[in-house]
This record gives sequence, structure tokens and C-alpha cells, in this order.
Amino acid sequence: MHVVCIIQARMGSSRLPGKVLKPLAGQPALWHVLDRVHRCRLIDDIVIATTTEPADKKIADYCKDQHWNVTRGSQSDVLQRYHQTAVAYAAGTVVRITSDCPLIDPEILTRLIREFASADVDYMSTNYPSRTFPVGCDCEIMTFKALDQAHRQATKPYDREHVTPYLYTNPDLFRLGGIADDQDRSS
Repeated sequence: MHVVCIIQARMGSSRLPGKVLKPLAGQPALWHVLDRVHRCRLIDDIVIATTTEPADKKIADYCKDQHWNVTRGSQSDVLQRYHQTAVAYAAGTVVRITSDCPLIDPEILTRLIREFASADVDYMSTNYPSRTFPVGCDCEIMTFKALDQAHRQATKPYDREHVTPYLYTNPDLFRLGGIADDQDRSS
């Protein structure tokens, strides 16, 4: 199982534009996400998936300067962006993380990948069927086959923008799983 972690990033946040490159403890916020994801030894490739928008050239340039993998794709069709990145990196399994989680927990990520590998599911999340982990520790994992099917079948703009809703809202099409914290820390 070739595990590719795709981290979506863009400069166009409506609440805090440019947040992924804003300094945090001496480094851009995106640097912290990558630093923490790199601590998970079960990931084969990490790729930043940004957009083709001119403003996102800053992200692509920063990634290249850091010698990080980067792809560019649609701004609004994030599902398409994930799919093209997964194809480009020959993913068998895709981990999804957003770039605005600089405190992503490598231990939670490791646990998610291990449990996914031993489960007979197409999709697993820290938020399915409900959230128990703190906000900012969100991560999802899916087979490439499930991502490919969602890419081919999802037509609603919400499903295209948010990547995984088509998976977890169609339990008749996909085998779903989740992990939970030992107590509810979602607040």
C-alpha cells in the first residue's frame, strides 16, 4: 500500500488570507504541518496540492525552495486536485490533511493509518461517525479506488470542493470506518 499524504493549501482563505505562509514560531504555518506529518513514518510521499491561481504561486515557490513535492490544480474542484495528485504519485492509499492544522498530531495520524491498514474499509476518519479528537487534529484516509470513484461520480459542488463528503454520505457505496479518542475532546 503506497501511502501518499496530500495536504491541500491555498492563499485565498476568506477568514485569514495567506494564513498558510504566515509566520508561526519563526516558520510559516505550512512548515509546521509538514514537520509534524514527517514524524509519521507510515507515509511514503507527502505532497502539497495547491491551485493554479496566481496568488498560489507563492506556495508552489516556497515548496520548491523547501524541496517539497507540490502539484497545482483547480481552485474550486479540490476533489479533482486530489485525484490528479494521487494519480501523479501512484497512490494506493491517500491521506487527506488541510494546511491550516499546524498542530496535527503525528500519533493520531499514525494510529489512523495503522487502523485503516488492518480494517476492511474504503474510508476512515478521525471525525466519522462523530468527532472526539480536538479540532485541528482532523485527518482522513481512503483507498485510491474510493477516491477515483468519488472523482468520477460526485457532481454536487459541495462534494467537489470538500473532497470526501461523497464517500461518507454514501455508505451503500463505500465501507466506512472511524477512530475515536478515549474521551471526547472535541470541544
